[in-house]
Amino acid sequence: MSIVYIGMGSNLGQREENIQKAISLLEKQNKILKTSTIIETEPVGGPPQGKFLNAVVKMETSLPPLDLLKVLQNIEQHLGRVRTIPNAARTMDLDILLYDQINMQTDQLTIPHPRMFEREFVLKPLREIAPEIIHHAHC
Repeated sequence: MSIVYIGMGSNLGQREENIQKAISLLEKQNKILKTSTIIETEPVGGPPQGKFLNAVVKMETSLPPLDLLKVLQNIEQHLGRVRTIPNAARTMDLDILLYDQINMQTDQLTIPHPRMFEREFVLKPLREIAPEIIHHAHC
């Protein structure tokens, strides 16, 4: 089993309900170990849009990274995400932030997430549930 951190964000529809539903759907195939507090944040990049609710979950999974990515994309779609322009408003955004100690870069997926350390909406909830990760990354 692998330890994975997933970033979650929603700024369309019932934002908190979207996050809770995503967590429930993740639990069907994975074991949720910790969930951060949900925080409200300003959007970063993209067209003008409403504020996000963001959270990070720590979970255990048996899925390899690309299979997990497919599951996350299916959950996003199930919760009503429609991909239009980059960084547009969305009902659900799920990102693999970290996957064990893996470093990988493919056309579909980069781990660790390439912009996670530039985004306070990721760092704040990640710091809450895994402060040691932030500390080690900046040493």
